[in-house]
Amino acid sequence: MTHLAPEGSIAVASPGETDLPCWDLSDLYDSPASPRIESDLEAADARGREFAASYTGRLAGLTGNELAACMETFEAIDETLGRVMSYAQLLFSADSTNPEAGKFYQGMMERCTAISAHILFFRLELNRIEDAVLEAKLADPAFARWRPYLRDLRVWREHQLSDELERFVHEREVTGRAAWSRLFDETIAGMRVPFAGEKLTVNAVLNKLSDPDRKIREVAAEAIGHAFSERGKLFSLITNTLAKDKEIIDTWRAFPRPGTERNLSNVVEDEVVDALVSAVVAEYPRLSHRYYALKAKWLGLEKLQHWDRNAPLPGDDDRKVNWSEARSTVLGAYGRFDTDLARIGGRFFDHGWIDAALRDGKAGGAFAHPTVPSVHPYILMNFHGRTRDVMTLAHELGHGVHQVLAGEQGHLMSGTPLTLAETASVFGEMLTFRALLDAETDPVRRRLMLAGKVEDMLNTVVRQIAFYRFETLLHDERRQGELVPERIGELWLQVQTESLGPAFEFTPDYAVFWAYVPHFIHSPFYVYAYAFGDCLVNALYDVFQSGHPGFAEKYKAMLRAGGTKRHRELLAPFGLDASDPAFWRRGLDVISGFIDELEAGTHV
Repeated sequence: MTHLAPEGSIAVASPGETDLPCWDLSDLYDSPASPRIESDLEAADARGREFAASYTGRLAGLTGNELAACMETFEAIDETLGRVMSYAQLLFSADSTNPEAGKFYQGMMERCTAISAHILFFRLELNRIEDAVLEAKLADPAFARWRPYLRDLRVWREHQLSDELERFVHEREVTGRAAWSRLFDETIAGMRVPFAGEKLTVNAVLNKLSDPDRKIREVAAEAIGHAFSERGKLFSLITNTLAKDKEIIDTWRAFPRPGTERNLSNVVEDEVVDALVSAVVAEYPRLSHRYYALKAKWLGLEKLQHWDRNAPLPGDDDRKVNWSEARSTVLGAYGRFDTDLARIGGRFFDHGWIDAALRDGKAGGAFAHPTVPSVHPYILMNFHGRTRDVMTLAHELGHGVHQVLAGEQGHLMSGTPLTLAETASVFGEMLTFRALLDAETDPVRRRLMLAGKVEDMLNTVVRQIAFYRFETLLHDERRQGELVPERIGELWLQVQTESLGPAFEFTPDYAVFWAYVPHFIHSPFYVYAYAFGDCLVNALYDVFQSGHPGFAEKYKAMLRAGGTKRHRELLAPFGLDASDPAFWRRGLDVISGFIDELEAGTHV
């Protein structure tokens, strides 16, 4: 078991994996016992109380210059709390089975929630200022800087509750959604799945689903299905409770449907998301159905089982890649596009901003956490030495570089809507894939690489839209009453059958595979952003390949903009418009074109 290391680096990799990095969190705080944490919290608490006492009920009467000063104070307090919570979250992700990490995380969440309650009035009161009055104040240049923040804040205006209710919702978060999310994380991290005489983590067994040996994949699938079925009631309870909690909040805030809150935070209309989903669903036969029929043929199978979805293709030895090679591949691809991006990316490797080691208790999957602009992002991933891990590294490094560049906008305006947050990550993957493809001279290997890229794109577009449809069905039906585990499984199998197509048949154990997907718990309706980002990048990369003048500088400007511009403004310099239906077709045509080549037996 790992532990909270005093130097803040959390843990070292287990024997045989010492070449894989563990992050060094000391740029945030030296340790959970650091006196600086307490001093930061005390200072934020005092400043928050003073801020509330000075300005509650007075904002409408302040000048633009005075409001600008208020914005700076509010941002500073919020960033301090963000720094503390980032540290607590990263510690917990590094080992969520450690009770001390869990205790620290919960403690910091409770402290930060209590302190942030002092300054909650500020957003609420800003939103109550009439449009004409606020616009007059924005004539002051100092306050005008905050126009993008105010623009995005005011989309919530009609859904805002009374101050008392808003404070209640805010303070109960620590015993509501956050507590259920923690239970989910600790349950997954603590599970040990019997496999081949061993007891492995969920992440380790999920990794077996891409093993070349079909029997190993089948045994792994059965083991995962059994493990989650044993805990089906617990995962069902978590899911039902969070869906009901969301329904209650949505009703009070008058959101017309479960996904509206996410769409507002992404600064995208419900209708735009509907158009994306409809476009992808309509293309299932041309994309996933067609590709998996080819894959079944290549594997010599009449029907694919769910454990064959990520199976390596015949002839694909999926050679092992060491960490040093992965680093040079990704940074080399970034550098050939733009030296600035490679330089920023190199800092993640050089300064301990990446945790790639495999160990018990560590969160599965991968993420890039922006922390706060006054520090820097951190990346977590689990590096198994496969080509897909190289692509994951490229993906998360794209997020990290984006977060560094967007940090120039400051704490309140550096955050990017999810619909745009995947741009740099997917673009980084595409750069890396193209670099690997260009370096490969063997036609068979090139064809295998192309097939692998198609699978990644299907996982990003088709699979995530299927996830989104599953969430939609589940939340809609939950409004009629609690769903038993079997019913949730039926909804899961419904969307999987629809999206993957007739090449598959599904064994009963697959009905519980919804239970391990963390996005459903942590970020409801997040998943369509992956499809949005992939289609966007396909179109963007097409512009790049066409030799668009000044593309790299325009691309970096887009990343630096953070949350200050919306997608229409950001894409206009490239001649793209996400509101145009042809935009989505352009992105999906890229995937279909790759499948055309595979179907014809040709190579890129």
